[in-house]
Amino acid sequence: MSKEHFRLTAVQAFNEYQLRLTYADGQSFEVDLTALISSSAFLAPLKDISLFAQAKVGFAGRSVDWIEDDLDLGSDNLRHLSVEQAGGIGHERLWTWLHETGLTLEQAAAELGISRRMLIYYRDGEKPIPRSIWLACLGWEAVRPKGLDLPMHIPSAVEYAELHPCT
Repeated sequence: MSKEHFRLTAVQAFNEYQLRLTYADGQSFEVDLTALISSSAFLAPLKDISLFAQAKVGFAGRSVDWIEDDLDLGSDNLRHLSVEQAGGIGHERLWTWLHETGLTLEQAAAELGISRRMLIYYRDGEKPIPRSIWLACLGWEAVRPKGLDLPMHIPSAVEYAELHPCT
């Protein structure tokens, strides 16, 4: 995680379980950690609001620390969560999509109709992922094109379930 856009320059706890994050690229985000804290045994100590209020920028700006070397969250994961909570498409979705489809960067870029470089920008969180790109990923997943031929029919939910049974 050497990307400057993931390096925190400031963190401020406010309200219950919310952080205001400022990154080296000048972007600021707010993130609500309520659900994460309530569902994670690792983060359970943060239920103590006085501990939560002690949030600070971790080593080299790569995390938010509460207890050094013991209780922290990565700045890249927090940025992803912030983007998602604001209604955007977080970069980690592309990482997961690429992994699950088994596509190379070249193949995925060709399937989405974008350059390899632009896909890397989106995947690495350097540029916001347009909703149209994420919808194209979902559409590709739904129909899994074969070769150069695009499907003539988009499957219904029932057809999709039959094509992709849960194992």
